[in-house]
Amino acid sequence: MSLSIIVAVAENGTIGDQNSLLWHIKEDMQFFRRTTTGHPVIMGRKTYDSMGRALPNRTNIVVSRQEIALEGCQVAHSLEEALTLVSAEEECFIIGGAQIYEQALPLADRIYLTVVERPYEGDTRFPEWDRTAWRLVACERHEQGESYPYPFRFERYERA
Repeated sequence: MSLSIIVAVAENGTIGDQNSLLWHIKEDMQFFRRTTTGHPVIMGRKTYDSMGRALPNRTNIVVSRQEIALEGCQVAHSLEEALTLVSAEEECFIIGGAQIYEQALPLADRIYLTVVERPYEGDTRFPEWDRTAWRLVACERHEQGESYPYPFRFERYERA
């Protein structure tokens, strides 16, 4: 199994506020859908709650300390348990939130990073990561989106 992290981060490290996204970039949503469709996705319960449903055409695995059942999802009680639910030949995506990202960083093979070239205030940040342990293998910059007025870029890193 290869483990990938996919995340959109403001230039100051913010990824969300009060369990919701701070920006709506159509191109980023399309990139996320295109990249993760057909693959297992692992998320924390708060991330699941913010979406309100399982993502279609993906195996949805939710990490929660609670004994819960979520329609269209498998529930695991730790990241380690969640990873055992994924077959060895699949690319699996960590899709949030901050605690799951932090746990997954040392295990990840790849990071799909959307950098929103603008600071945002929020209560949730992407964890600090050692960029020297990674190499940038792709970067695609956009001056603005169809309905988003600021620059952003899609970057892909692989573990060095």
